[in-house]
Formats: sequence, structure tokens, C-alpha cells
Amino acid sequence: MYFCAQIIAMYKSVIRSLLFKFDSEAVHYFTFHIIKLYSKIPFVSSLIRSAFQVKNPVLKRELFGLKFDNPVGLAAGFDKNAVLFNELSNFGFGFIEIGTVTPKAQEGNPKKRLFRLKDDQGLVNRMGFNNAGLDAVIKQLKRNKKRLIIGGNIGKNTETHPEQYTDDYAACFMALHPFVDYFVLNVSCPNVGSHAKLTDKDYLEELITEMKRLNTTFEVQKPILLKIAPDLNNNQLDEIIQLIDDTKIAGVIASNTSTSRDGLMTSRQRLNAIGNGGLSGQPIKAKSTEVIRYLSEQSNKAFPIIGVGGIHSAEDALEKIEAGADLIQIYTGFIYEGPALVKRINKALIKNAKAV
Repeated sequence: MYFCAQIIAMYKSVIRSLLFKFDSEAVHYFTFHIIKLYSKIPFVSSLIRSAFQVKNPVLKRELFGLKFDNPVGLAAGFDKNAVLFNELSNFGFGFIEIGTVTPKAQEGNPKKRLFRLKDDQGLVNRMGFNNAGLDAVIKQLKRNKKRLIIGGNIGKNTETHPEQYTDDYAACFMALHPFVDYFVLNVSCPNVGSHAKLTDKDYLEELITEMKRLNTTFEVQKPILLKIAPDLNNNQLDEIIQLIDDTKIAGVIASNTSTSRDGLMTSRQRLNAIGNGGLSGQPIKAKSTEVIRYLSEQSNKAFPIIGVGGIHSAEDALEKIEAGADLIQIYTGFIYEGPALVKRINKALIKNAKAV
């Protein structure tokens, strides 16, 4: 506990302050390199596990046929190309979602495309599904040491024509099926073209139906979830509930990043300079929680929900779960609060379970 407390203090006072002086995307890959490097030193991985992992039966969850050691996951977008999931598993996650993966490698949108909103504890990104493509990701996934559950977040290539969208998702689904434990259809990222078709209810039903058909061609079928935006109105959320009821997919991830800029402390001048992109972190916490609550209550808890958006503390995590989330994911909070956030959430979940 003392070692963990020291790491928290050092991260916030020294490491984060230093890293935040440099370009966000460059720091992201620099951090990957450092974690990879240190994990190769004997005993470092076991030391990290002893410092951050929490084992307790009350943390275990079983959803859509999968058994999670704890309900705290790492959201897609952090380890896009599945290059660090083994090392990241040491920090106490119950599951890690890789991707978004597209069939072909692509550069994504032009740089600079990842921005910190320090005053708001948020991020704006317009990465554009930059990733190394299916073949490279599968090569990495073959290194899986089976320490935890891996989700595969899949999408379409930027240059793909609308009539071939489903083909892109199908290619990812078929190729990744042997290597991931569940799938997420990413149809809600605001940083890709032809966003309108991806959110059309009729098309979503067509897409999900085809993924389910492909799923039946495998001896062991994998759960399929839908990742939705936090900006949906109640009528649109009602359509999502109906869609899940009609298609019988495994559940929903709520939510993706937001296009809204309402209520931010960051100046309008700074926001205009940043431009378009998806907003994540603390600014969307309340919005994503309300989406979770609405889906849970209006569906009468008919399907599992993975809650993500603005989780920067144990209290934020408990709020998501009380709203109806069965599992949670962190991303921006992991960057702002450091790796000890996972342990703090799991400790709070144990304490909360004992208090009930």
C-alpha cells in the first residue's frame, strides 16, 4: 500500500507534469516504449503485479459467457495495435480492449490530432482509426499469455465505400475471431467518414445480423457488443434498446467520445484552434452516466452495459455501476490519474461490497 501511494504521488507531481509538457501522441508512444523496456527487466513485471493487482472473489463478474477477474477494463484506443496488452495486464485490469482495428493498415487523420484539455481533465482526438491493420494485430495477439480477457474493437477503413462497410467489419470479425474473447462494433466514432450510415438503425440491424451469421460458422461463438455515442437523444436510445432486443446481441458499451463542447473551462479560442474531434474524460462523465442509466432503466436491465466516459476516481466508477453498468472501462482517467487508478477502483468495489 505504501509503495502504491508513493507511485501515485510521484506520477502526479513529477511524471505527469513532465510528460504533459510534450505532444500528446508522441508521449503516448514514448510511454509504450518505456513500459516495454522496463517489463523486460527481471522481476519488474512481478513487482508491478504485486503493487497494482487486487485479487478478491467479490470482484469477479460473469457476463455473456465470460468470467472476469474484476470489472475494470482498459478501453479501446489505448493499445490500438495490441502491442502492449500483456504488459498492461500487470497493472490490474480485468480485461483489455484492443483496436479499433481495420482490415488494412491506415495512417489516420493528419497530425496534430490528439490534444489535452488540462483545465477540464479531458482529451480531444481525431485520430481517424490509425492502426497497423489486421495482419500486424494478429501477429501481436499470437503473443497472448492468456492473463486476462481481450476484446476486439473493429471498424472500417477510411477509403471504403458505403456499400462495402459490412465487408470491412466481416473481414475483421473472421480474422480476429480465434484471438479475441469478445467483439465490439465501433459505429459511433466521430472521426471517420460517412458517420451517418453507421448510426442508421436499419444499417446497424443489417450489420449485426451479418456478424451474427458469421459467428455461427465457428464452433465457439464470441459475444458481440455495440459501442454507442454519448450524444444520442432518448428517442435514439429507445431505438438502440429495440435494436438489441431484435438482434439479441450481447450488450452495449456506453459510451464513445462526444462532439459536444458545452460547459468546458477551456477557452473558446483554444477549442477553435484544436478543431474537430471526439471529447473524452471528465467533461463527458455525466453525459455517459445518464446514457447508462437510461438504457438500464428503460430496458429493465435487459442486457449488459460496459460503462466508459470520465472515470477518474473510484467514486466515478461506483457512480457508473450504480447507474447500471456491469463492467467499466477507463482511458483518459488512466492518463490523468496514472496506473494506480485501477487498484483504487477495485479496492473501493471491495469496500462497497462489504458495506452492502
